[in-house]
Amino acid sequence: MSLPVTPQPEPGGLSSLVLLTGMSGSGKHTAAQALEDLGFYCVDNLPVALVPQLVEMAQASGGAISRLAVVLDVRAPEPASEFEALAQRLKGSHTAVQVLFLDADNEVLARRFSVTRRRHPLTSETTLLEGIEEERRRMAGIREAADQVIDTSDFSVHQLRHLMHETFRDPVRDGELSLMLLSFGFKHGIPSNADLVFDVRFLPNPYFETELREMSGRDEPVKRFLDRASGSEETLNRLEDLLNFLIPQYQREGKSYLTVAVGCTGGRHRSVYLSEALTERLSDGRRRIKTVHRDIHK
Repeated sequence: MSLPVTPQPEPGGLSSLVLLTGMSGSGKHTAAQALEDLGFYCVDNLPVALVPQLVEMAQASGGAISRLAVVLDVRAPEPASEFEALAQRLKGSHTAVQVLFLDADNEVLARRFSVTRRRHPLTSETTLLEGIEEERRRMAGIREAADQVIDTSDFSVHQLRHLMHETFRDPVRDGELSLMLLSFGFKHGIPSNADLVFDVRFLPNPYFETELREMSGRDEPVKRFLDRASGSEETLNRLEDLLNFLIPQYQREGKSYLTVAVGCTGGRHRSVYLSEALTERLSDGRRRIKTVHRDIHK
């Protein structure tokens, strides 16, 4: 199929385009609602062949549609290769295009379908887990081509909406990289969407201090404990220097998002403390930085 090249947007035309896709049950509906709240014009389950025409209409709208989100998933009849070709063509234009893929563990997806009693789109002749595995196979190429993959396994609806608001609340500016500092606990699994993972389990663990155990890395007593801990200051200095070196390298390669995961044992004390401290050190008024503490309440 031949896809038309998207024309360069005119002033007052389309400034941001999000292609939202991912596994069924991963939260695409919630993410689309959050984008609508942010002023995106959202279209769900549009055939791939019609997306370029929709983009052209938005560009010609004179600013009536300046931010557009299109939800594409396994219900569409086109193969993944056509989606990948579409994304490549659109990125060749001057429109700010982002491909966002939502994912979750198979067990989590199955549990969500069981709780909601919804039917998976690929389970007409298979079991639920078989349908999920088949969908994952079909979507593998699209996931690989995505600009950002968000694993929603441990996200509530409210957490996902908050993350979407933090990520898309401002129009994306050319060449700008959005940095996420994500704290986690190794015992709950390494985040699948992490670009860089730092293990800080070598630092003294506040968990073994009775008065600090129920606190988190956001609480002053924990911060004071870790401030005084051997290795904390040097670790922060070295991570700060490394990230200040790496971020411009990623930007030059055209990367729009960088997820830096900092992990300790449970994800409550050391990783939270270091993520917060790095956020403060790396914030310069120009970078788009958000901090997510995945396991702080576990």
